[in-house]
Amino acid sequence: ISSHGTKRSNGDFVPPDGLCWVSVLSCLLLACSYVGSLYVWRSDLPRDHPTVIKRRFTSVLIVSGLSPLFVFAWREFTDVRTGPSLLALMGIRFEGLIPAILLPLMLTMVLFLGPLMQLAMDCPWSFMDGIRVALDPWFWMLCLSDMRWLRNQVVAPLTEELVFRACMLPMLVPCAGPLAAIFTCPLFFGVAHFHHVIELLRFRQGTLSGIFLSAVFQFSYTAVFGAYTAFLFIRTGHLIGPVLCHSFCNYMGFPAVSTAMEHPHRVGVLSSYLMGVLLFLLFLFPFTDPSYYGLPTPVCTLTPSPSSLCRS
Repeated sequence: ISSHGTKRSNGDFVPPDGLCWVSVLSCLLLACSYVGSLYVWRSDLPRDHPTVIKRRFTSVLIVSGLSPLFVFAWREFTDVRTGPSLLALMGIRFEGLIPAILLPLMLTMVLFLGPLMQLAMDCPWSFMDGIRVALDPWFWMLCLSDMRWLRNQVVAPLTEELVFRACMLPMLVPCAGPLAAIFTCPLFFGVAHFHHVIELLRFRQGTLSGIFLSAVFQFSYTAVFGAYTAFLFIRTGHLIGPVLCHSFCNYMGFPAVSTAMEHPHRVGVLSSYLMGVLLFLLFLFPFTDPSYYGLPTPVCTLTPSPSSLCRS
């Protein structure tokens, strides 16, 4: 790297030479480290076996804990000068924390209005029953003792958002700008989920063509979801929002549109699906207005040119 990251007279960030190569290679190395950590344990057991899950918890938490060192090494190697601290760049800060916890999750729940309506119609519990269960400590004790629940609702959302959003976006934004980074970052995230294909083939869970189609669908879905949480991260400058939205989406799963088409109250359910999408698009920018979270958001201080994504 021959030049330092500087500021022009108008305040724009000037990326140093060769920054993009270093940023992309750093992200690729980080993604490979994350996925590779899942396979350091040799086992003939399936991925949902508690022993496999516990072992993977250990290795993935170690890699995720060390992931900020990638950002630190990238910053030192490229000589990019950052005003905010390393933790702030990674979305770990107190300013605007309450809106960051509430608004992105509310926005995501609006998008899932259809599935939530479908769930409410089909659930045998009353609303008060649901409240009582949610407030019951034994319910949460059971959840926390379930390895699959811990993986899907806690460990995977936290570690994946830390690695693939909080660590990668500060390295990609100075090179590509916020908009391009939003669509580049999910490619690493989507490719990282291809490792599920290895396990499907290994345990012969389906035909070759079925496994391939499943892999393509999963890549597409995770890439779109990754772009959404990258958007949330850049707009809010917080890690907590993407983590909570990730956990919520893991709980809800992919919307069961085919089931909605055959539902006894099909018109009402499908209307709620459509309403959810329209309201989501309507509230997407107002709910993520950076002024709620502290202007400018830390990662936006690294933009090579002004971006509307970083403004109210």
